[in-house]
Amino acid sequence: MSEQKESRSESMRKGIYILPNLFTTGSLFAGFYGMVAGVSGDFHTAAISIFAALICDGLDGKVARATGTTSKFGVEYDSLADLVAFGVAPGLLMYFWALKPFGRLGWLAAFLFVVCGALRLARFNVQVETVESKRFTGLPIPAAASMVAATVLFFHHMGWPSSYKKLAILILIYFLAFLMVSSVKYYSFKDPELIKKQPFGFLVLAVLLLIIIAAEPAIMMFGLFVCYILSGPITFLVTLPRRRRLEKAIHKVNADGGKKKE
Repeated sequence: MSEQKESRSESMRKGIYILPNLFTTGSLFAGFYGMVAGVSGDFHTAAISIFAALICDGLDGKVARATGTTSKFGVEYDSLADLVAFGVAPGLLMYFWALKPFGRLGWLAAFLFVVCGALRLARFNVQVETVESKRFTGLPIPAAASMVAATVLFFHHMGWPSSYKKLAILILIYFLAFLMVSSVKYYSFKDPELIKKQPFGFLVLAVLLLIIIAAEPAIMMFGLFVCYILSGPITFLVTLPRRRRLEKAIHKVNADGGKKKE
């Protein structure tokens, strides 16, 4: 144990990697600026800041892997930045934008979002070496924060006040908090097959999707994140009968094995 502490302190004395940690700092800055904008009542800017943090968060890991500059320090720093940018920032944004009229129920919803995001990050850090890379267990906290930001931008684009269907917004926050700590599986987009050669039609579809998003970014981003959020529960319900049959088969095999031993 003492040897591990010494090796860590020695690596810290040698220095840290600048480039990936700069992107992480950018994510942290965008999250903090989003909090300042949200408290000031500039909800549109606060929502955009969360998306800016999402871009920086996506780049820091890719830059670190591409340049071979991954480190334990970077992983821990990234988790702390994620908690601020995708936990505290969207929680405050939702509270001041729509949840404040609910009183205690409103700020408890915002706090639940933050604490479930922290638990989601802690569980991910513990299971990162043991879980399937193609699937996330529970809704990723950046996706939950992006759903919050997309909702604000969608309402702003449609010209709706935050009081419009505010009960649905309260339910949304509780739903996102639950999904983050659930065992529902979500696609991670980390499949190596995605970066390999694909049919020409895939490129055409990707270009068309980009054009549609560029035409109506607020509506399309809201729609895409709604589809991603719902993809987990829908897949869970669709595969539930098959998983139950598999569990029964495994239980039967174990029971038969126990009888043979007897």
